Amino acid sequence: MAYIISIIPALLAGVKITLLLFLGTIIMAIPLGIITSLGLLSAIKPLKLILKFYIWIMRGTPLLLQLIFIFYGLPIIGIIFQRYDAALVALVMNYTAYFAEIFRGGFQSIPKGQYESAHVLQLNYWQTLRYIIIPQVSKIVIPAIGNEVINLIKDTSLVYVIGLGELLRAGNVASARDVTLIPLVMVGIIYLLITGMISFLLKRIELNYSKWK
Repeated sequence: MAYIISIIPALLAGVKITLLLFLGTIIMAIPLGIITSLGLLSAIKPLKLILKFYIWIMRGTPLLLQLIFIFYGLPIIGIIFQRYDAALVALVMNYTAYFAEIFRGGFQSIPKGQYESAHVLQLNYWQTLRYIIIPQVSKIVIPAIGNEVINLIKDTSLVYVIGLGELLRAGNVASARDVTLIPLVMVGIIYLLITGMISFLLKRIELNYSKWK
């Protein structure tokens, strides 16, 4: 028990980094995903081609490789990020692509009659999105977004490759130093607690949306 107590501060410091990366990615990637999905559905062909290429790159290459490229590769051309910033940029770029595809499917599932009704009500494009389309799309995409959110909390562990001291790295350091698996077991328990709480919150949100039927 004394050993467990002794490594808790290091693990909590790792949890802080993990949660900061998680929240930062969610706050930025979801709005960017919505904007990107609208670009994919626009009539501007050059924009659509650029966005499709971006999504192809982000979804077609491992997140681990993207982290390495941003932190170790970009300095070659003079673009230098601190470890946390590089991790956040990589996660946001990666998850924006996934969220964009999810929202694109959500927007495409809305009947055209909804847009026509908004036009009759003399709502402009942005008012139509805000008051009519996005609330319906949000309800449709919640399950898929929820899956990606759970994946995100686990994907934050990949930032160890650039030396950022998140939760898994903190556990690995303690485990290697003390030659015991106890820190890694605790890391697993912490991940389960975090994903469990997130799953509970997502379920509550989904239930609240279901009341709008």
